[in-house]
Amino acid sequence: MCYGFSDHQAHAAARTEGAGRRALLRGAVGGAVGVGAAAALGGTAQAHSRGRGRSLVPRELISLQLYSMRDDLNGEAGFDATLRAVARTGYPRVEQALGYFGRTATELRDFYRRLGLKATSSHDGISPDDTALAAKIRDARVLGQSYMVVPWLDSEKLDDWKRYAEQMNHEAAAARRAGIRYGYHNHAHEFTRDLGGGVTPWDVLTGELDRRLVHLEIDIYWVVTGGINSGDGVRDPERFAIDVIRSAPQRVRQYHVKDRDPVTGDMADLGTGMIDFPRIFRAHAVEEYIVENDTPDVTPLRTARVGYSYLRNVRC
Repeated sequence: MCYGFSDHQAHAAARTEGAGRRALLRGAVGGAVGVGAAAALGGTAQAHSRGRGRSLVPRELISLQLYSMRDDLNGEAGFDATLRAVARTGYPRVEQALGYFGRTATELRDFYRRLGLKATSSHDGISPDDTALAAKIRDARVLGQSYMVVPWLDSEKLDDWKRYAEQMNHEAAAARRAGIRYGYHNHAHEFTRDLGGGVTPWDVLTGELDRRLVHLEIDIYWVVTGGINSGDGVRDPERFAIDVIRSAPQRVRQYHVKDRDPVTGDMADLGTGMIDFPRIFRAHAVEEYIVENDTPDVTPLRTARVGYSYLRNVRC
């Protein structure tokens, strides 16, 4: 048995007490029940105690998505002080977002090195042309990134999703030549939107993206939410997420790890919600575990600290 633990576990227990591929995945999870039942099932997922044994998540693979810190980065605390606090928390990595805050890529790399941090990944939209793509890749190489990830795409049209996949394949080939892995980060609408005939954006992407060039950065909150909203993962959200991971031709190399409130469905700090992360981690290990909460429960820094503590203490 594996366990997830954070030093805010009592708070987690208090909160939880209140509480194409579509056909393939629907069959895998065995149908749907009410959302209330899903919340009840998932609401006990974080009621774990500290376990003994090996860590499921090595410290050196823990990262923080800087979008979670945007209020501090853009606010009174500012970029420098916020990143110093992140480093003191223990993070060895960050995933870039929101730009370089007045620094060049070289200056930002040197700043991170002084803090003992490394920008191993970034969220970057599809480039408008090859000149912009070359600049994006050049900066990623300077920072020493291993990955660059497209964070969001959206359209009601099937042809647009096919075009997105074609563009990403092109960018991924250029990134690969530079020694950088190129990925796509999901939200929920890829699993819920009908583009016609029951085809979803996820069907298109996993069918069109070159598995040799493009990997997946699975956002666990959004996969779970997509499964619940579509009806395919209501009965067992974690099973739905695992089936998504295992059925995709592309390799899942990175996770965004953020929790889900069992009552409201909102994002929650790690260990305070319904998602049984150890179950997913046991099913599929990745190269990077990235803490994220778009709407921090108290403050961005608290979210970062709770997330780091939780991942450091997931045992098997």
